[in-house]
Amino acid sequence: MAKPLILWRNARTRLVLASMVLSTALTALVLGLLYVTANRTIENETRSVVTAELAGLRDEYERLGTIGLMAAIDRRVRDAADRDALYLLTDAQGNVLAGNLPRWPEGIEPGSGWVNLELTKLSSGEDVSISAASIRLPLYERLLVGRDASARQQFDRVLLRSVGLALLAALALSLLTGWLLTRLVFSRLSDIAQTADDIVSGDLSRRIPVRGSGDEFDQMAQTLNDMLDKIEELIGNLRMTTNSIAHDLRSPLSRLRQRVESLTDPSSAASDREADAARALAEVDHLLRVFSQLTEISRAEAGLGRDEFEDVDVDTLVRDVTEFYEPVAADQDVHIVIEGTAGRVPGHKPLLAQALSNLLENALRYAPAGSTLTVALANVDDGLTLSVRDQGPGVPEDQIDRLAQPFVTLDPARTDQSSGLGLALVAAIARMHGGQFEAHNRNPGLEAIITIPR
Repeated sequence: MAKPLILWRNARTRLVLASMVLSTALTALVLGLLYVTANRTIENETRSVVTAELAGLRDEYERLGTIGLMAAIDRRVRDAADRDALYLLTDAQGNVLAGNLPRWPEGIEPGSGWVNLELTKLSSGEDVSISAASIRLPLYERLLVGRDASARQQFDRVLLRSVGLALLAALALSLLTGWLLTRLVFSRLSDIAQTADDIVSGDLSRRIPVRGSGDEFDQMAQTLNDMLDKIEELIGNLRMTTNSIAHDLRSPLSRLRQRVESLTDPSSAASDREADAARALAEVDHLLRVFSQLTEISRAEAGLGRDEFEDVDVDTLVRDVTEFYEPVAADQDVHIVIEGTAGRVPGHKPLLAQALSNLLENALRYAPAGSTLTVALANVDDGLTLSVRDQGPGVPEDQIDRLAQPFVTLDPARTDQSSGLGLALVAAIARMHGGQFEAHNRNPGLEAIITIPR
């Protein structure tokens, strides 16, 4: 009992059965309509012929009388010897005057419409099924004209047998079609399931096979593979970030612990304890900034905040943020200029402002005194670019790809001042907007660029 239940729960079995039932039902409906239509067509044709013959014989009666009608019936009987035409003319008492039937059917009143009878045919002496119509003539003679229904009944049997064979063929064909369909579908689903099992087992490099047919399964496989690429990238970034947190936060936490220990040392001078307290607060502030930036990166990578997108005037945003940093730049004897315009773009205004702020802070950190820092805007295909270029020493070419990685600080002398998360947050914000971050050496200086689609 368990096996049939398991078989029925199998999706492949249900799909094959559903295909078979639907195909067979559709075939049966079509063949049934064909059968009914064929029968009605034959019956209507027979009735039309019989009605026309009755009308013709009545005309003969009206022109030539009973004798002329009898002669007309005799001629038709001779002509119908090898056909299925049946005629009977009787007087008012039921005596046969002409025709190829032995007697008037019992219980049939002339003019009662179309009837089906079982009578004996004079020419062959065999009982036949008859479909006929009758009329009463003016002198009370009775006229019946019909057709032998045996041929039609035989045709019905042949047609029914053909319909049955066609249904069996349709059943077999639908079973084969359902099996082939499920084989195709479930082979592709099996690829997906096997890939998913491998990924669950820890092999994040596995991808769903693309067979090159270009069909919907290949399109779905490619979409899922793109998703898996993104997941693998995010997990890789998560691992790298976790390792970086464990490595790069160890030093500030160790320094903080030392400051706190010195604060609890009763032998320390009051001035030393004040200095240690200040340094401890600085370490706490640094850790808080790190965790705040990590939170912002995580939110941007997860796409949180997309529901807060609005139509942002990038030109106005750039002017506002740049004006905020002009006093800082002036203190360093750095001049900030804005080039180009970009118009409006859908985006998260506070995060875009944060990204530009991080770019400016990074550029001011390395811009030499007396240099110019350029903020450039430009329209590109379906989007815009926002770049910040300094005239500093630039970055070694083999290190440029690491700029947007979390906790990467290429200047070892600044590890205490920078968490290495500024450009990582810029890259995350760009990806959140569907864009990208890149950097290039310009000799002199470094140009950091974010691209945002419209």
